[in-house]
Amino acid sequence: MAGRNGQVVGYVRVSAADQNEARQLEALGLVDRLFAEKVSGRQTDDRVQLQEMLIYVRDGDTVRVKSPDRLARSTTDLLALVEQLKAKGVALEFIDNPALNTDTPQGEFMLTVLAAIAQLERKTIRERQAEGIAIAKRNGVYHRGPKLAPAQVQLARGRIGQGVPKAKVARDLGVSRQTLYAALNGSGKYTPVSS
Repeated sequence: MAGRNGQVVGYVRVSAADQNEARQLEALGLVDRLFAEKVSGRQTDDRVQLQEMLIYVRDGDTVRVKSPDRLARSTTDLLALVEQLKAKGVALEFIDNPALNTDTPQGEFMLTVLAAIAQLERKTIRERQAEGIAIAKRNGVYHRGPKLAPAQVQLARGRIGQGVPKAKVARDLGVSRQTLYAALNGSGKYTPVSS
């Protein structure tokens, strides 16, 4: 529940398919400040009202949401938001899932369990990827080619010659600076093949 001077801040999200926010508003009840938006919610960075709410809340506030899926689309996103709010001293209250409320020992425990499951899931995925790559390499079918085509390397040389910083050129091409340097220097995967 809200601290002594804390506000109850409501957050509502409806997708384009689910245009009616009345159900969520009714579930939230009275709040001191409401943030509402109509977006799919796939990425938290694209949700302007969520970002504004995260800036607005302060120590002692409580963010009230109907359910976790209104706040985040994945366990990882949810846990990141919980940590962000916790760092600001803000509690999180879910109307439909009170067992996840961050201001109770049970909620803290449940979120710790979710975090452990998400971490295990990420580790398992990485292990499967590594095993798959090892098998593909052993069978001679794994080959990661260069990320930049020769034409892109030429374009990069031209832009750098015009004074564009290498970091910007790399960003525009969607590669790391190390990849760009390797391409420019003809090293690593960009080493010329002698015939």
